[in-house]
Amino acid sequence: MNVGILGSGDVAKALASGFLKHGHNAMLGTRDASKLATWAEQHPNAQVGSFSDSAKYGELVVLAVKGSVAIDALRLANEDNLAGKTVIDTTNPITDQPPVNGVLRYYTSLKDSQMEQLQREFPSVHFVKAFNSVGNALMVNPEFSAGKPSMFICGNDAEAKQTVSSIVEQFGWEVEDMGNMEAARAIEPLCILWCIPGFLHNDWAHAFKVLR
Repeated sequence: MNVGILGSGDVAKALASGFLKHGHNAMLGTRDASKLATWAEQHPNAQVGSFSDSAKYGELVVLAVKGSVAIDALRLANEDNLAGKTVIDTTNPITDQPPVNGVLRYYTSLKDSQMEQLQREFPSVHFVKAFNSVGNALMVNPEFSAGKPSMFICGNDAEAKQTVSSIVEQFGWEVEDMGNMEAARAIEPLCILWCIPGFLHNDWAHAFKVLR
């Protein structure tokens, strides 16, 4: 697939590298191409453009920006370029305040998730929450002695979730489909839980797994 990735940070670059690794094409969208100069030199098969360029390019689009600028990034991408497309939402609603005893602060509540807000703002887009509950270093083909970790996803469109599930599995994860977009109210806070061992003990090499 041609994958358009909105963002130029570590998550965007990690996922772009993963798509390239698995034979897809990737374009990173950014407001400042200089941020990606070194990465682009290391990945000559990738492309760099604007948010709008990336949104047009992608058959699948990945939203990989800071949560607080997610709506702005999607507006720059232009809803017309995203209409009817699957958009993987990796974002978390993290405030700029420091964590308290290792616990991040969110600007959303358990009554309304970030992804629900994005879905209301861009109703023609098929958002699927994924890749928000693990660090960028482990997003693509993580290796754990206990086996494949679990990736929690949700979204309203079944076909979009199937597309994302195939990518998640390709990237070495087991898919846990939590249903419609309201489940993002539970999935997004997993980032808070995942980060606590990191902030308290500098332990970032872990992931969640559902056992049955």
